[in-house]
Amino acid sequence: MPTVHAVVVWWDLSASSQTIESLRQYLAEESVPAFSQVPGLRFKMWISDARANLWGAVLLWESAAAAQQPLPSRAAQLIGYPPALSREFDVEATTEGRYEVQQLALQGLACRKRDPRSPAQRVTTEWASPPGATVVMSNDERARSSQ
Repeated sequence: MPTVHAVVVWWDLSASSQTIESLRQYLAEESVPAFSQVPGLRFKMWISDARANLWGAVLLWESAAAAQQPLPSRAAQLIGYPPALSREFDVEATTEGRYEVQQLALQGLACRKRDPRSPAQRVTTEWASPPGATVVMSNDERARSSQ
């Protein structure tokens, strides 16, 4: 049985004309749909840090061999240079916790429908075991949930 494998890539966008917001649009329009069709990819999470101007991804693969295939990504082309960090890792263990939101796919800032004039909101979620799960929401989510 193949061993689950992880890959982490990270860019510093300081020297790029791309922004986190422009890359979010690329995710929503192109990258998320393309990666949902990649064989052997169990999970991909795109990550950003607006304060440090960093952009990256964490990929979880069924095997090291699956991680070696060509990928449908134009991130390096759009950003203008390869990632500052690209590392492969052996996965020691995986688990899934208890959660309220069943669907993991299509979550995150790039997948939300929002007013393009409003600034991005940082969303932090604290997971706890139901019942009484604790969820910390951004201000705009808190406002929607109280309506």
